[in-house]
Amino acid sequence: MKKHRVIAIDGPAASGKSTTAKLLATRLGFIYLDTGAMYRTVTLAALERGIDIRNEIAVGRLAGEIKIDFIPTEDGNRVILDGRDITNEIRTPAVDAAVSPVSSYKIVREKMVALQKEFARRGDVVAEGRDMATVVFPDADLKIFLVADLETRAIRRCRQLDSPGLKTTIEDQMASLSSRDLFDSERENSPLKKDPEAVVLDTSGMSINEQVERALELVSERLGIE
Repeated sequence: MKKHRVIAIDGPAASGKSTTAKLLATRLGFIYLDTGAMYRTVTLAALERGIDIRNEIAVGRLAGEIKIDFIPTEDGNRVILDGRDITNEIRTPAVDAAVSPVSSYKIVREKMVALQKEFARRGDVVAEGRDMATVVFPDADLKIFLVADLETRAIRRCRQLDSPGLKTTIEDQMASLSSRDLFDSERENSPLKKDPEAVVLDTSGMSINEQVERALELVSERLGIE
């Protein structure tokens, strides 16, 4: 059986993982695996069904009941929950505020990791998240750890949330991201940390194109793909 290639990209929220991974996958013709969207989907489903986010058993049960899929498009993946497109709904402040505890639950992570590995069996993937290199794909062909300073990340998050009805400030997002960094780094199950083999890429002063070009250079160096 052919072993598909895996590029694992980890890092804290708003470090540029999603955009870099999406564009890198497009350039390489790989599957883009947005694992953060998967945890956000579980979170949204729990919120919509009135399940207490603090109830790990109930949230874990829900994670095993719902169907999550991705539909590739020219603009990136559309995220599908039980046949419904929820791509925009998983990026709201309500989901932002609840996703960290949901993604820390052992049973939720086990179910999502199994699904992530299933996606990787379908073809070559660029997988991004917080434990891609350390837990999900420890044998990844290339491991990249993205970082960026807190203010840069807060500005990026504000731009993502710049839509009618979603009001936020850089200061609010700096506080939110700082809190999430601490939670994600100290959680018991699959904490955010850099794999020893990962190449650190600081995106603070980089444009999106520069981030992708640097990632492509790493792909060429490590995988021999031009």
